[in-house]
Amino acid sequence: MLENKTYDEIAVGDEASINRVLTANDLYIFAHASGNFNPVHLPGEGVEATNGTDPVAPSMWVGTLISAVLGNILPGPGTLYQGQSFEFHDRVKVGDAVTVSVKVVEKGDDRLVKLDSKVTRADGVVVCTGCAKVTAPDTKITFNASDMPTLMVESHQHIERLIESCEGLDPLPTAVVAPEEANSLGGVILGARQKLIHPILIGDPRKIAAVAHELGADISGMELISERDHGAAAGRAVDLVIEGHAHAIMKGHLHTDVLLRQVMRKEAGLRTSRRLSHVFVMDVPGLDHLLLVTDAAINIAPTLIEKVDILQNAIDLGRALGIDRPKVGVLSAVEVVNPQMSSTLDAAILSKMAERGQIRGGIVDGPLAMDNALSIAAAQTKGITSLVAGRAEVLMAPNLEAGNILAKELAFVAHAGGAGLVLGAKVPIMLTSRADDDRARLASCAVATLYHAWTMNEQIAETAQ
Repeated sequence: MLENKTYDEIAVGDEASINRVLTANDLYIFAHASGNFNPVHLPGEGVEATNGTDPVAPSMWVGTLISAVLGNILPGPGTLYQGQSFEFHDRVKVGDAVTVSVKVVEKGDDRLVKLDSKVTRADGVVVCTGCAKVTAPDTKITFNASDMPTLMVESHQHIERLIESCEGLDPLPTAVVAPEEANSLGGVILGARQKLIHPILIGDPRKIAAVAHELGADISGMELISERDHGAAAGRAVDLVIEGHAHAIMKGHLHTDVLLRQVMRKEAGLRTSRRLSHVFVMDVPGLDHLLLVTDAAINIAPTLIEKVDILQNAIDLGRALGIDRPKVGVLSAVEVVNPQMSSTLDAAILSKMAERGQIRGGIVDGPLAMDNALSIAAAQTKGITSLVAGRAEVLMAPNLEAGNILAKELAFVAHAGGAGLVLGAKVPIMLTSRADDDRARLASCAVATLYHAWTMNEQIAETAQ
């Protein structure tokens, strides 16, 4: 709650200050609010990406902090600016803490108040000095700042970190099936440029060449296998894996069932003892960790036994992405066991199986409703005591319809970025939607590369035992 000082209450010598830490989100918000997109002030793809230096805060962002003291504390709500001088002596970078202070130096006619202003970094360096002239309020005003609408920055920092985690890993030899439109081929090109994958293109050479021309990309250095029929192209990708030439498969512009039919063929396919399942890796703006959603693409109405494999696949992927012990929320419509709702029975059994070591590597709890899986406040309201409730990193849907709706709501309503991977085969399969852009396909390249590296390490560890 903010409360001002009226002109009559203000005395020469009065002081006020606030503390603030510059975040990357501050830079994004200021750029959009001001229209100043100078790359020296933008993280990630700004000056950092061009010459390796850290971005610095715009000088006027620093100046707005003085306005915050004047408008919130001294004089506070009701204050109107008349003038402000600035002199900037140094810069503020992401992570820097600053103290912003003002001091009343003069009172004049018509409620005019002059204040010296200063911004100082935590290391003692003075960043900015100046003088503010304001019209102070003449009546008491209080204001509840918590009533202000909140802001959310739509960025996908978790996916960026996954891509960065692939540095030092060898590019993953990947059979790409039918990259015959812009998004699918664009994702391949991005993945190759980032050295995440070594692509082997399989499809119609004329279509692929036309798309490359449309993108202005040179693919002459990529291996290209001519196969105009999508089923035959998918079969050739599987053959490349069997022959040891590819260690992953990427779906291009073809139907999922055409690809999976070849993956699942009885002779010389890629089946293992584990059931195939799909995992969406979602980077949800506002969520401080990755969120994995399974199964939203393959298993329509999985049985309890099938759910064990689906759950184990998702836990393994979470571990491959750097989550030490993934916390899994097994979803239903309610958080209590109801014998008339089979999904709650399955969830309770899966939780107990995880406790008994029949599902390994994660912490599993269920049934959980969507709200108390992700919201600690919701879990507390329902009286749920759990290591998972409110903290879930993996969400397991009761069936394909629920999982697909959940994943697409996150993508199109919550603006989540993401990747898609099929697990349970001999190699990871990048299974993105035909509507996904090349950025989503790049994310899938990173996820597949990390998963492949993790499985290789796990095999080495098992052999050593």
